[in-house]
Amino acid sequence: MVLFDLKKTGKIEEGRFIKRENRFVGLCRINNRIKRCHIADSGRLKEILTADRKVLVAENPEGLKTDYRILAAEMEDGWILLNTSFHSKIGKKAIENGILGFKPEKIKSEVKFGKSRIDYLVDDSVFVELKGSNLLSGKKCLFPDAPTVRGKKHLEELIKAVKQGYKAVILIMVLRDCECFETNKKLDPQFSKAFEKALKEGVRFVGFKVKIDKDLNVVLKEKINLCR
Repeated sequence: MVLFDLKKTGKIEEGRFIKRENRFVGLCRINNRIKRCHIADSGRLKEILTADRKVLVAENPEGLKTDYRILAAEMEDGWILLNTSFHSKIGKKAIENGILGFKPEKIKSEVKFGKSRIDYLVDDSVFVELKGSNLLSGKKCLFPDAPTVRGKKHLEELIKAVKQGYKAVILIMVLRDCECFETNKKLDPQFSKAFEKALKEGVRFVGFKVKIDKDLNVVLKEKINLCR
């Protein structure tokens, strides 16, 4: 099932990653020229954005601070989606097609609840927060790959939603070829504790895997379970 077509982002070219200038900008060699590229994913990406890594990029409109934006990187398990700006559309498409176990009639995006904005409110009764996991450790996919106070806060808001009579789901989109998902306890123990508490309080976990196919479509592969 196609969830997103990368070709709709514009003309896609291949390049080679050189180095990360800062959190949001990297240098890439494209058509034998060094170009500044926007990195939408603010995670560390240490094992992905390495020197000479092959990347897919799309040219930015004139007037922006960067020449291109990075879409994906080539890993041993294929092209890996790196542009988090697409996550919301991909997640919504997956929900529309029944990833939660039903096909909803209505989906609202970026819904204010408490002191946060939750990614989706489904059928006015189910709050859903989406997280993307691109960190691979053995056969496990982990989240986060950088400490996330915001992520912990989202889990706390989902717990409050359950206590107020809503249903709530933490939706994990796995971007690597792994067998199961778990939180990154060593890197962010506070997020991990909040995740476990959320599950105990009635927040439901749903995980699904996506891949980039030969036609540069982001496709839904299968559901993925928690590592136990």
